[in-house]
Amino acid sequence: MTVLVGLVVTFGMVFVVPLGLRLLDDDQRRLSHITQAWPLAGVVGASSLIMDRGGAAAVAAGVYGLVTLWLAILALMRLIRRRSLQPVEIAVLTAMVTPLIAGSSLVAARAGYELFGFGMPILALTVAHFHFAGFAAALVAGLVASTVRSLMSEIVALTVPAGTAIVFIGYFTSDEVEMLGAAVLTAGMWMLGWIVWRRVRPSSSNRLTRFLFATSAIVLAGTMVLALSWAAGHVWEDIPYLSLTWMAATHGVVNAVGFAGCGLLAWHRLRRELSAAARPAPAPN
Repeated sequence: MTVLVGLVVTFGMVFVVPLGLRLLDDDQRRLSHITQAWPLAGVVGASSLIMDRGGAAAVAAGVYGLVTLWLAILALMRLIRRRSLQPVEIAVLTAMVTPLIAGSSLVAARAGYELFGFGMPILALTVAHFHFAGFAAALVAGLVASTVRSLMSEIVALTVPAGTAIVFIGYFTSDEVEMLGAAVLTAGMWMLGWIVWRRVRPSSSNRLTRFLFATSAIVLAGTMVLALSWAAGHVWEDIPYLSLTWMAATHGVVNAVGFAGCGLLAWHRLRRELSAAARPAPAPN
């Protein structure tokens, strides 16, 4: 795992997922304990990235893998309890399950084990991909669908998880299937950016919050083109695409910080803003 990919993964484990978990609706406070435990587990898991591959690194990664399994179990419990496959629920359940794919890949990569025959570079990219295109994108799609009631927002809540799932299936089948997944995911992310720009961003009266939403929406326009060209370039030789190193430095870093980091911070700020506006004014003396 390169230093750059390791930094992106660490950002996802330690910052993005804990921040995102606090945005999930938790009607029975089932997420409170895992939300508190995740940052520490993320730090332990991230420490595996600076260790040599082997038993110690696998154990450290395994600590993180256990909390991703815990979250996936909570997703199953949520599905059984709510018995709903509405678009917003599909997006939220996807966000809760995909870290398990990242966590399993991290354990395998740090143990030096080629999980399902995938080499170390692919496992490293899988860890990064399913923290951001998996967890963060699906979570934001769910937040958009629950906030902006429209046909497009429901399509986003379906296409982002569907695109992520098809890309995952493409790992085991063919480049053509992976390209199809990238196309579906790109379409969903572009629609997501459009809704955030047009409908979500103006709902805040705070300049910094609007800037964070704008950044999160705008970066998708370019970074998803890179993802689509990467997938298509592996199918058609005439289509140029960046190397893995440059994909990590551009698509990976910008999506991690610009889309996921700025976007989740903006959602937190918007919720505090709306919550403050909903509080009753103090009674006059």
